[in-house]
Amino acid sequence: MDASGFVTRLVANGVRSVRLAARSLERAARTRAPWLVVPLGGDLGERGRTAFGAGSRDASLSHLDLLRSLDRVRSDPRIAGVLLRFQGTGPYRFAQAASLRRAVDGLREAGVPVAAWAESLTAPQLWIATGADAVWIPEIGAVQLVGLRSDHFYLKDLLDKLEVEPEVVHVGRYKSAGELLTRRKMSVEQREQMEAWQGELYAQLVEAIARGRGLDVQAVRDRIDCGPYAAAAAVEAGLVDGFLYKDELEEKLKPMSRGDASRDVTFVDLHGYLGRVVLDPGWRPLLHTLPHVAYLVATGNVHRGPTRRGIGSQAVGGLLTSLREDDRIGGVVIRVDSPGGDAVASDLLYREVELTRKEKPVVVSMGEVAASGGYYLAAAADAIWIEAGSVTGSIGVVGGKLNLEGLYRRLGVGRDAVETGARAGVFSDTRGFTPDERKAVHDEMAALYEVFLARVAAGRRLERDALERVAQGRIWSGREALGVGLVDALGGPLEALEDARRRAGIGDGERYQVTVLPRRPRLPDLRALLTGTEL
Repeated sequence: MDASGFVTRLVANGVRSVRLAARSLERAARTRAPWLVVPLGGDLGERGRTAFGAGSRDASLSHLDLLRSLDRVRSDPRIAGVLLRFQGTGPYRFAQAASLRRAVDGLREAGVPVAAWAESLTAPQLWIATGADAVWIPEIGAVQLVGLRSDHFYLKDLLDKLEVEPEVVHVGRYKSAGELLTRRKMSVEQREQMEAWQGELYAQLVEAIARGRGLDVQAVRDRIDCGPYAAAAAVEAGLVDGFLYKDELEEKLKPMSRGDASRDVTFVDLHGYLGRVVLDPGWRPLLHTLPHVAYLVATGNVHRGPTRRGIGSQAVGGLLTSLREDDRIGGVVIRVDSPGGDAVASDLLYREVELTRKEKPVVVSMGEVAASGGYYLAAAADAIWIEAGSVTGSIGVVGGKLNLEGLYRRLGVGRDAVETGARAGVFSDTRGFTPDERKAVHDEMAALYEVFLARVAAGRRLERDALERVAQGRIWSGREALGVGLVDALGGPLEALEDARRRAGIGDGERYQVTVLPRRPRLPDLRALLTGTEL
Protein backbone atom coordinates (compact mmCIF):
# COMPACT_ATOMS: atom_id res chain seq x y z
CA MET A 1 0.00 0.00 0.00
CA ASP A 2 1.40 3.44 -0.93
CA ALA A 3 1.55 6.37 1.51
CA SER A 4 -1.57 8.07 0.10
CA GLY A 5 -3.60 4.87 0.43
CA PHE A 6 -2.33 4.44 3.96
CA VAL A 7 -3.40 7.99 4.87
CA THR A 8 -6.83 7.45 3.27
CA ARG A 9 -7.35 4.34 5.33
CA LEU A 10 -6.29 6.13 8.50
CA VAL A 11 -8.70 8.98 7.75
CA ALA A 12 -11.53 6.51 7.26
CA ASN A 13 -10.66 4.76 10.50
CA GLY A 14 -10.54 8.08 12.33
CA VAL A 15 -13.96 9.12 11.06
CA ARG A 16 -15.35 5.70 11.93
CA SER A 17 -13.86 6.04 15.45
CA VAL A 18 -15.65 9.34 15.99
CA ARG A 19 -18.95 7.97 14.69
CA LEU A 20 -18.73 4.87 16.86
CA ALA A 21 -18.02 7.00 19.93
CA ALA A 22 -21.03 9.17 19.14
CA ARG A 23 -23.33 6.19 18.61
CA SER A 24 -22.08 4.54 21.79
CA LEU A 25 -22.82 7.63 23.86
CA GLU A 26 -26.23 8.25 22.28
CA ARG A 27 -27.28 4.57 22.56
CA ALA A 28 -26.17 4.46 26.20
CA ALA A 29 -28.11 7.65 26.94
CA ARG A 30 -31.32 6.15 25.47
CA THR A 31 -31.15 2.76 27.19
CA ARG A 32 -28.93 3.02 30.23
CA ALA A 33 -27.35 5.41 32.71
CA PRO A 34 -23.85 6.07 31.32
CA TRP A 35 -21.06 6.93 33.73
CA LEU A 36 -18.03 8.75 32.34
CA VAL A 37 -14.82 6.95 33.31
CA VAL A 38 -11.92 9.33 33.99
CA PRO A 39 -8.57 7.49 34.05
CA LEU A 40 -6.02 8.97 36.42
CA GLY A 41 -2.78 7.02 36.22
CA GLY A 42 0.77 8.18 35.69
CA ASP A 43 1.95 11.75 35.50
CA LEU A 44 -0.45 13.91 33.49
CA GLY A 45 1.33 15.78 30.73
CA GLU A 46 0.47 19.39 30.05
CA ARG A 47 0.12 18.43 26.38
CA GLY A 48 -1.12 14.94 25.58
CA ARG A 49 0.14 12.83 22.71
CA THR A 50 -2.31 13.03 19.82
CA ALA A 51 -3.33 9.88 17.98
CA PHE A 52 -5.38 9.76 14.81
CA GLY A 53 -9.09 9.65 15.45
CA ALA A 54 -10.62 11.77 18.18
CA GLY A 55 -11.72 8.72 20.11
CA SER A 56 -8.47 6.79 19.81
CA ARG A 57 -7.31 4.94 22.89
CA ASP A 58 -3.73 5.39 21.70
CA ALA A 59 -3.87 9.07 22.59
CA SER A 60 -2.71 10.17 26.02
CA LEU A 61 -4.85 12.67 27.86
CA SER A 62 -3.45 16.00 28.94
CA HIS A 63 -4.28 17.86 32.11
CA LEU A 64 -6.34 20.32 30.06
CA ASP A 65 -8.24 17.46 28.37
CA LEU A 66 -9.41 16.18 31.76
CA LEU A 67 -10.36 19.61 33.04
CA ARG A 68 -12.35 20.51 29.92
CA SER A 69 -14.11 17.15 29.92
CA LEU A 70 -15.17 17.43 33.56
CA ASP A 71 -16.35 20.98 32.96
CA ARG A 72 -18.45 19.85 29.99
CA VAL A 73 -20.13 17.09 31.98
CA ARG A 74 -21.63 19.66 34.34
CA SER A 75 -24.12 20.66 31.64
CA ASP A 76 -24.48 17.29 29.87
CA PRO A 77 -27.72 15.55 31.01
CA ARG A 78 -26.76 12.35 29.18
CA ILE A 79 -24.06 11.57 31.75
CA ALA A 80 -25.40 9.92 34.90
CA GLY A 81 -22.20 10.31 36.89
CA VAL A 82 -18.41 10.46 36.81
CA LEU A 83 -16.13 7.65 37.97
CA LEU A 84 -12.58 8.68 38.83
CA ARG A 85 -10.43 5.60 38.32
CA PHE A 86 -6.97 5.89 39.89
CA GLN A 87 -4.31 3.43 38.83
CA GLY A 88 -0.64 3.51 39.73
CA THR A 89 0.73 6.44 41.70
CA GLY A 90 -0.15 9.40 39.45
CA PRO A 91 -1.03 12.22 39.15
CA TYR A 92 2.11 13.32 40.95
CA ARG A 93 1.78 17.08 40.78
CA PHE A 94 -0.05 18.95 43.49
CA ALA A 95 -0.91 21.87 41.20
CA GLN A 96 -2.72 19.48 38.87
CA ALA A 97 -4.41 17.83 41.85
CA ALA A 98 -5.72 21.20 43.01
CA SER A 99 -7.22 21.99 39.59
CA LEU A 100 -8.79 18.54 39.28
CA ARG A 101 -10.22 18.74 42.80
CA ARG A 102 -11.82 22.06 41.93
CA ALA A 103 -13.35 20.41 38.85
CA VAL A 104 -14.73 17.57 41.00
CA ASP A 105 -16.23 20.09 43.42
CA GLY A 106 -17.85 21.83 40.46
CA LEU A 107 -19.45 18.58 39.32
CA ARG A 108 -21.02 17.95 42.69
CA GLU A 109 -22.24 21.53 42.91
CA ALA A 110 -23.96 20.95 39.54
CA GLY A 111 -25.67 17.83 40.86
CA VAL A 112 -23.45 15.31 39.06
CA PRO A 113 -22.63 12.25 41.21
CA VAL A 114 -18.91 11.51 41.49
CA ALA A 115 -17.36 8.26 42.70
CA ALA A 116 -13.67 7.38 43.06
CA TRP A 117 -12.05 3.95 42.84
CA ALA A 118 -8.34 3.43 43.37
CA GLU A 119 -5.90 0.58 43.69
CA SER A 120 -4.22 2.64 46.41
CA LEU A 121 -4.12 6.37 47.13
CA THR A 122 -1.20 8.77 47.42
CA ALA A 123 -1.51 12.26 48.89
CA PRO A 124 -2.13 14.05 45.53
CA GLN A 125 -4.64 11.35 44.57
CA LEU A 126 -6.42 11.68 47.91
CA TRP A 127 -6.61 15.44 47.37
CA ILE A 128 -8.69 14.74 44.25
CA ALA A 129 -10.58 11.65 45.41
CA THR A 130 -11.92 13.11 48.65
CA GLY A 131 -14.03 15.50 46.59
CA ALA A 132 -16.14 12.53 45.43
CA ASP A 133 -19.42 11.33 46.95
CA ALA A 134 -17.80 7.96 47.66
CA VAL A 135 -14.25 6.61 47.66
CA TRP A 136 -13.46 2.88 47.41
CA ILE A 137 -10.30 0.81 47.32
CA PRO A 138 -9.70 -2.98 47.24
CA GLU A 139 -9.26 -4.74 50.56
CA ILE A 140 -5.57 -5.13 49.77
CA GLY A 141 -5.21 -1.43 48.93
CA ALA A 142 -3.70 1.32 51.05
CA VAL A 143 -3.76 5.07 51.65
CA GLN A 144 -0.22 6.47 51.60
CA LEU A 145 -0.90 9.63 53.60
CA VAL A 146 2.23 10.48 55.58
CA GLY A 147 2.74 14.21 55.19
CA LEU A 148 5.12 16.05 52.88
CA ARG A 149 8.88 15.85 52.54
CA SER A 150 11.24 17.69 50.20
CA ASP A 151 14.66 16.08 49.84
CA HIS A 152 17.64 18.14 48.72
CA PHE A 153 21.01 16.70 47.76
CA TYR A 154 24.36 18.40 48.35
CA LEU A 155 27.59 17.51 46.60
CA LYS A 156 30.28 19.47 48.42
CA ASP A 157 31.89 16.45 50.09
CA LEU A 158 31.85 14.48 46.84
CA LEU A 159 33.39 17.38 44.92
CA ASP A 160 36.02 17.77 47.63
CA LYS A 161 37.01 14.12 47.19
CA LEU A 162 37.30 14.68 43.46
CA GLU A 163 39.22 17.93 44.05
CA VAL A 164 36.60 19.88 42.11
CA GLU A 165 36.06 23.44 43.31
CA PRO A 166 32.72 25.06 42.40
CA GLU A 167 32.92 28.77 41.68
CA VAL A 168 29.36 30.02 42.25
CA VAL A 169 28.24 33.63 42.10
CA HIS A 170 24.67 34.66 42.90
CA VAL A 171 22.67 37.86 43.25
CA GLY A 172 19.82 37.59 45.72
CA ARG A 173 20.38 36.10 49.16
CA TYR A 174 17.66 33.46 48.65
CA LYS A 175 18.95 32.36 45.22
CA SER A 176 19.90 28.85 46.27
CA ALA A 177 20.51 26.85 43.08
CA GLY A 178 24.27 26.89 43.58
CA GLU A 179 24.04 25.39 47.08
CA LEU A 180 23.90 21.94 45.51
CA LEU A 181 27.60 22.34 44.74
CA THR A 182 28.86 24.47 47.62
CA ARG A 183 27.14 23.18 50.78
CA ARG A 184 26.62 20.04 52.84
CA LYS A 185 23.11 21.00 53.95
CA MET A 186 20.51 23.75 53.53
CA SER A 187 21.33 27.35 54.21
CA VAL A 188 19.15 29.24 56.67
CA GLU A 189 17.58 31.16 53.78
CA GLN A 190 16.80 28.00 51.80
CA ARG A 191 15.20 26.31 54.79
CA GLU A 192 13.14 29.42 55.50
CA GLN A 193 11.62 29.61 52.03
CA MET A 194 11.12 25.85 51.69
CA GLU A 195 9.33 25.62 55.04
CA ALA A 196 7.05 28.51 54.07
CA TRP A 197 6.14 26.94 50.71
CA GLN A 198 5.70 23.41 52.05
CA GLY A 199 3.62 24.72 54.94
CA GLU A 200 1.23 26.37 52.50
CA LEU A 201 0.96 23.21 50.40
CA TYR A 202 0.36 21.10 53.51
CA ALA A 203 -2.40 23.44 54.66
CA GLN A 204 -4.11 23.16 51.28
CA LEU A 205 -3.93 19.35 51.35
CA VAL A 206 -5.34 19.18 54.88
CA GLU A 207 -8.17 21.58 54.07
CA ALA A 208 -9.17 19.67 50.94
CA ILE A 209 -9.30 16.32 52.75
CA ALA A 210 -11.14 17.80 55.71
CA ARG A 211 -13.78 19.42 53.52
CA GLY A 212 -14.29 16.34 51.41
CA ARG A 213 -14.48 13.82 54.24
CA GLY A 214 -16.41 15.96 56.72
CA LEU A 215 -13.57 16.11 59.23
CA ASP A 216 -12.11 19.07 61.07
CA VAL A 217 -8.64 20.26 60.17
CA GLN A 218 -6.95 19.02 63.36
CA ALA A 219 -8.48 15.58 62.87
CA VAL A 220 -6.91 15.38 59.42
CA ARG A 221 -3.54 16.52 60.75
CA ASP A 222 -3.75 13.79 63.40
CA ARG A 223 -4.57 11.20 60.75
CA ILE A 224 -1.62 12.29 58.63
CA ASP A 225 0.68 11.85 61.61
CA CYS A 226 -0.62 8.27 62.04
CA GLY A 227 -0.26 7.22 58.38
CA PRO A 228 0.17 5.26 56.21
CA TYR A 229 -3.01 3.19 56.33
CA ALA A 230 -3.92 -0.30 55.25
CA ALA A 231 -7.39 -0.48 53.70
CA ALA A 232 -9.25 -1.44 56.90
CA ALA A 233 -7.52 1.29 58.90
CA ALA A 234 -8.28 3.84 56.15
CA VAL A 235 -11.98 3.00 56.38
CA GLU A 236 -11.88 3.26 60.17
CA ALA A 237 -10.15 6.64 59.91
CA GLY A 238 -12.86 7.89 57.54
CA LEU A 239 -10.47 8.46 54.64
CA VAL A 240 -12.30 6.02 52.33
CA ASP A 241 -15.78 4.49 52.39
CA GLY A 242 -15.15 0.79 51.91
CA PHE A 243 -13.63 -2.08 49.96
CA LEU A 244 -14.53 -2.70 46.34
CA TYR A 245 -13.14 -4.38 43.24
CA LYS A 246 -13.70 -2.94 39.78
CA ASP A 247 -16.19 -5.66 38.86
CA GLU A 248 -18.37 -4.61 41.82
CA LEU A 249 -18.66 -0.99 40.77
CA GLU A 250 -21.85 -1.22 38.72
CA GLU A 251 -23.94 -2.37 41.69
CA LYS A 252 -22.65 0.49 43.86
CA LEU A 253 -23.02 3.14 41.16
CA LYS A 254 -26.58 2.27 40.12
CA PRO A 255 -28.38 3.93 43.07
CA MET A 256 -26.07 6.96 42.79
CA SER A 257 -26.91 7.65 39.13
CA ARG A 258 -28.32 10.98 38.10
CA GLY A 259 -31.73 10.53 36.46
CA ASP A 260 -33.43 7.13 36.42
CA ALA A 261 -31.48 5.07 38.93
CA SER A 262 -33.41 1.92 37.97
CA ARG A 263 -31.60 1.65 34.65
CA ASP A 264 -28.52 -0.48 34.26
CA VAL A 265 -25.15 1.20 34.56
CA THR A 266 -22.78 1.35 31.62
CA PHE A 267 -19.55 3.22 31.11
CA VAL A 268 -18.44 5.82 28.55
CA ASP A 269 -14.74 6.10 27.79
CA LEU A 270 -13.24 9.57 28.26
CA HIS A 271 -11.23 9.39 25.03
CA GLY A 272 -14.41 9.03 22.99
CA TYR A 273 -16.25 11.65 25.02
CA LEU A 274 -13.42 14.12 24.57
CA GLY A 275 -13.37 13.71 20.79
CA ARG A 276 -17.11 13.54 20.20
CA VAL A 277 -18.40 16.09 22.68
CA VAL A 278 -15.71 18.27 24.23
CA LEU A 279 -13.64 19.00 21.12
CA ASP A 280 -16.61 19.12 18.74
CA PRO A 281 -17.25 22.78 17.84
CA GLY A 282 -20.84 21.94 16.90
CA TRP A 283 -22.90 23.15 13.97
CA ARG A 284 -22.20 26.57 12.52
CA PRO A 285 -23.21 28.30 9.28
CA LEU A 286 -21.09 27.62 6.23
CA LEU A 287 -17.90 29.71 6.17
CA HIS A 288 -18.60 30.94 9.69
CA THR A 289 -15.50 30.73 11.88
CA LEU A 290 -15.71 30.50 15.64
CA PRO A 291 -13.40 32.73 17.68
CA HIS A 292 -10.27 30.99 18.95
CA VAL A 293 -8.27 31.20 22.16
CA ALA A 294 -4.76 29.77 21.91
CA TYR A 295 -3.41 27.60 24.73
CA LEU A 296 0.38 27.61 24.45
CA VAL A 297 2.16 25.01 26.58
CA ALA A 298 5.62 26.13 27.76
CA THR A 299 7.27 23.55 30.01
CA GLY A 300 10.85 22.74 30.94
CA ASN A 301 14.02 24.80 31.13
CA VAL A 302 14.22 28.13 29.32
CA HIS A 303 16.98 28.10 26.72
CA ARG A 304 18.13 29.67 23.48
CA GLY A 305 17.52 27.59 20.41
CA PRO A 306 14.98 26.39 17.84
CA THR A 307 14.18 23.04 19.47
CA ARG A 308 10.78 22.44 21.01
CA ARG A 309 12.30 20.55 23.91
CA GLY A 310 11.90 22.72 26.96
CA ILE A 311 11.11 26.38 26.36
CA GLY A 312 13.24 27.41 23.42
CA SER A 313 13.30 31.15 22.77
CA GLN A 314 13.19 30.64 19.00
CA ALA A 315 10.51 27.95 19.00
CA VAL A 316 8.17 29.54 21.54
CA GLY A 317 8.98 33.04 20.28
CA GLY A 318 8.06 31.96 16.76
CA LEU A 319 4.73 30.57 17.95
CA LEU A 320 3.95 33.85 19.74
CA THR A 321 4.77 35.77 16.56
CA SER A 322 2.38 33.55 14.60
CA LEU A 323 -0.36 34.06 17.18
CA ARG A 324 0.04 37.83 16.98
CA GLU A 325 -0.42 37.71 13.24
CA ASP A 326 -3.34 35.23 13.22
CA ASP A 327 -6.62 37.14 13.05
CA ARG A 328 -8.55 34.05 14.16
CA ILE A 329 -6.89 34.11 17.57
CA GLY A 330 -8.68 36.41 19.97
CA GLY A 331 -6.62 35.72 23.07
CA VAL A 332 -3.69 33.65 24.33
CA VAL A 333 -3.16 31.53 27.44
CA ILE A 334 0.42 30.49 28.16
CA ARG A 335 0.71 27.49 30.47
CA VAL A 336 4.10 27.92 32.15
CA ASP A 337 5.75 25.11 34.11
CA SER A 338 9.45 25.90 34.40
CA PRO A 339 12.16 26.32 37.05
CA GLY A 340 13.89 28.92 34.85
CA GLY A 341 17.01 28.82 32.74
CA ASP A 342 18.96 31.08 30.42
CA ALA A 343 18.66 34.80 31.24
CA VAL A 344 18.93 36.00 27.65
CA ALA A 345 16.31 33.53 26.43
CA SER A 346 13.99 34.60 29.25
CA ASP A 347 14.32 38.24 28.24
CA LEU A 348 13.73 37.45 24.57
CA LEU A 349 10.54 35.60 25.49
CA TYR A 350 9.45 38.43 27.78
CA ARG A 351 9.69 40.69 24.74
CA GLU A 352 7.63 38.29 22.61
CA VAL A 353 4.92 38.13 25.28
CA GLU A 354 5.01 41.92 25.59
CA LEU A 355 4.58 42.37 21.82
CA THR A 356 1.75 39.83 21.73
CA ARG A 357 0.02 41.57 24.61
CA LYS A 358 -0.11 44.77 22.54
CA GLU A 359 -2.11 42.93 19.85
CA LYS A 360 -4.38 40.69 21.93
CA PRO A 361 -4.82 39.67 25.57
CA VAL A 362 -2.27 37.29 27.07
CA VAL A 363 -2.99 35.36 30.27
CA VAL A 364 -0.54 33.05 32.05
CA SER A 365 -1.52 29.88 33.89
CA MET A 366 1.27 28.69 36.16
CA GLY A 367 1.79 24.98 36.77
CA GLU A 368 3.70 23.31 39.59
CA VAL A 369 6.68 25.66 39.24
CA ALA A 370 7.02 28.94 37.36
CA ALA A 371 10.11 30.46 38.89
CA SER A 372 13.16 32.50 37.90
CA GLY A 373 13.16 32.57 34.05
CA GLY A 374 9.70 30.96 34.09
CA TYR A 375 8.40 33.89 36.12
CA TYR A 376 10.44 36.37 34.04
CA LEU A 377 8.55 35.62 30.81
CA ALA A 378 5.20 35.38 32.62
CA ALA A 379 5.56 38.86 34.10
CA ALA A 380 4.85 40.45 30.70
CA ALA A 381 1.30 39.02 30.52
CA ASP A 382 -1.95 40.87 31.21
CA ALA A 383 -2.75 38.51 34.10
CA ILE A 384 -1.22 35.57 35.95
CA TRP A 385 -3.19 32.71 37.50
CA ILE A 386 -1.57 30.25 39.92
CA GLU A 387 -2.55 27.45 42.27
CA ALA A 388 -2.19 28.26 45.97
CA GLY A 389 0.53 25.64 46.50
CA SER A 390 2.52 26.24 43.32
CA VAL A 391 6.02 27.75 43.37
CA THR A 392 6.89 31.06 41.73
CA GLY A 393 9.17 34.06 42.14
CA SER A 394 12.91 33.33 42.50
CA ILE A 395 13.71 36.73 41.02
CA GLY A 396 17.49 36.53 41.12
CA VAL A 397 20.55 35.41 39.18
CA VAL A 398 23.06 32.60 39.75
CA GLY A 399 25.99 31.32 37.71
CA GLY A 400 29.62 30.32 37.77
CA LYS A 401 31.81 27.40 36.79
CA LEU A 402 33.57 24.30 38.09
CA ASN A 403 37.30 24.50 38.65
CA LEU A 404 38.55 21.06 37.58
CA GLU A 405 42.25 21.72 38.10
CA GLY A 406 42.55 19.25 40.98
CA LEU A 407 40.55 16.55 39.18
CA TYR A 408 42.72 16.85 36.06
CA ARG A 409 45.81 16.49 38.24
CA ARG A 410 44.44 13.35 39.91
CA LEU A 411 43.59 11.86 36.54
CA GLY A 412 46.98 12.64 35.10
CA VAL A 413 45.57 15.02 32.53
CA GLY A 414 47.81 17.95 31.60
CA ARG A 415 46.25 21.25 30.52
CA ASP A 416 48.05 24.37 29.32
CA ALA A 417 46.98 27.45 27.40
CA VAL A 418 48.07 30.73 25.86
CA GLU A 419 46.02 33.76 26.96
CA THR A 420 45.74 37.19 25.40
CA GLY A 421 43.80 39.59 27.59
CA ALA A 422 43.72 40.04 31.37
CA ARG A 423 40.50 38.03 31.80
CA ALA A 424 40.78 35.59 28.91
CA GLY A 425 40.68 32.62 31.28
CA VAL A 426 37.71 33.74 33.34
CA PHE A 427 35.58 30.80 32.16
CA SER A 428 38.38 28.23 31.97
CA ASP A 429 37.77 25.08 34.00
CA THR A 430 41.47 24.73 34.83
CA ARG A 431 41.52 27.37 37.56
CA GLY A 432 39.26 29.36 39.86
CA PHE A 433 38.27 33.00 39.57
CA THR A 434 40.79 35.63 40.52
CA PRO A 435 39.35 38.32 42.84
CA ASP A 436 39.17 40.68 39.86
CA GLU A 437 37.35 38.09 37.75
CA ARG A 438 34.88 37.23 40.52
CA LYS A 439 34.02 40.90 40.86
CA ALA A 440 33.55 41.17 37.09
CA VAL A 441 31.23 38.13 37.03
CA HIS A 442 29.27 39.47 39.99
CA ASP A 443 28.92 42.88 38.34
CA GLU A 444 27.58 41.22 35.18
CA MET A 445 25.05 39.25 37.20
CA ALA A 446 24.07 42.33 39.19
CA ALA A 447 23.34 44.08 35.89
CA LEU A 448 21.19 41.12 34.78
CA TYR A 449 19.39 41.28 38.12
CA GLU A 450 18.60 44.95 37.60
CA VAL A 451 17.15 44.19 34.17
CA PHE A 452 15.11 41.34 35.67
CA LEU A 453 13.73 43.70 38.30
CA ALA A 454 12.97 46.35 35.69
CA ARG A 455 11.09 43.89 33.47
CA VAL A 456 9.00 42.55 36.34
CA ALA A 457 8.31 46.04 37.68
CA ALA A 458 7.11 47.18 34.25
CA GLY A 459 5.05 44.06 33.54
CA ARG A 460 3.47 43.90 36.99
CA ARG A 461 3.24 47.67 37.45
CA LEU A 462 5.16 47.54 40.72
CA GLU A 463 7.51 50.05 42.28
CA ARG A 464 11.12 48.94 41.99
CA ASP A 465 11.90 49.26 45.71
CA ALA A 466 8.76 47.35 46.71
CA LEU A 467 9.66 44.62 44.23
CA GLU A 468 13.23 44.42 45.54
CA ARG A 469 11.87 43.49 48.97
CA VAL A 470 10.08 40.41 47.60
CA ALA A 471 12.78 39.50 45.05
CA GLN A 472 16.26 38.52 46.28
CA GLY A 473 15.86 35.12 44.63
CA ARG A 474 13.13 34.06 47.07
CA ILE A 475 10.49 31.52 46.06
CA TRP A 476 6.87 32.06 47.03
CA SER A 477 3.84 29.83 47.18
CA GLY A 478 0.97 30.88 44.95
CA ARG A 479 -1.02 32.26 47.88
CA GLU A 480 1.99 34.20 49.16
CA ALA A 481 2.75 35.51 45.67
CA LEU A 482 -0.80 36.83 45.41
CA GLY A 483 -0.32 38.70 48.67
CA VAL A 484 2.84 40.45 47.47
CA GLY A 485 1.54 41.30 43.99
CA LEU A 486 3.53 38.84 41.88
CA VAL A 487 0.36 37.18 40.52
CA ASP A 488 -3.26 38.23 40.01
CA ALA A 489 -5.49 35.35 41.08
CA LEU A 490 -5.66 31.77 42.33
CA GLY A 491 -6.83 29.23 39.78
CA GLY A 492 -5.78 26.88 37.03
CA PRO A 493 -6.06 26.42 33.26
CA LEU A 494 -9.86 26.71 33.06
CA GLU A 495 -9.89 29.95 35.03
CA ALA A 496 -7.12 31.33 32.83
CA LEU A 497 -9.05 30.38 29.67
CA GLU A 498 -12.16 32.10 30.98
CA ASP A 499 -10.13 35.20 31.77
CA ALA A 500 -8.64 35.24 28.26
CA ARG A 501 -12.11 34.73 26.76
CA ARG A 502 -13.49 37.74 28.61
CA ARG A 503 -10.51 39.91 27.72
CA ALA A 504 -10.87 38.86 24.07
CA GLY A 505 -14.46 40.11 24.04
CA ILE A 506 -16.02 36.66 23.61
CA GLY A 507 -19.39 36.80 25.34
CA ASP A 508 -20.64 34.56 28.14
CA GLY A 509 -22.07 31.40 26.61
CA GLU A 510 -20.63 32.21 23.17
CA ARG A 511 -18.93 29.23 21.60
CA TYR A 512 -15.22 29.39 20.94
CA GLN A 513 -12.46 26.94 20.12
CA VAL A 514 -9.29 26.27 22.07
CA THR A 515 -6.19 25.84 19.92
CA VAL A 516 -3.51 23.92 21.82
CA LEU A 517 0.09 24.64 20.83
CA PRO A 518 2.65 23.42 19.97
CA ARG A 519 0.70 21.01 17.80
CA ARG A 520 1.90 17.44 17.74
CA PRO A 521 1.89 15.54 14.44
CA ARG A 522 -1.38 13.63 14.14
CA LEU A 523 0.45 10.78 12.43
CA PRO A 524 3.83 10.56 14.18
CA ASP A 525 4.57 7.02 13.05
CA LEU A 526 3.77 7.82 9.40
CA ARG A 527 5.88 10.97 9.51
CA ALA A 528 8.83 9.04 10.90
CA LEU A 529 8.33 6.42 8.19
CA LEU A 530 8.27 8.96 5.37
CA THR A 531 11.07 11.20 6.61
CA GLY A 532 13.30 8.56 8.17
CA THR A 533 13.46 10.58 11.39
CA GLU A 534 12.20 10.05 14.91
CA LEU A 535 10.09 12.59 16.76
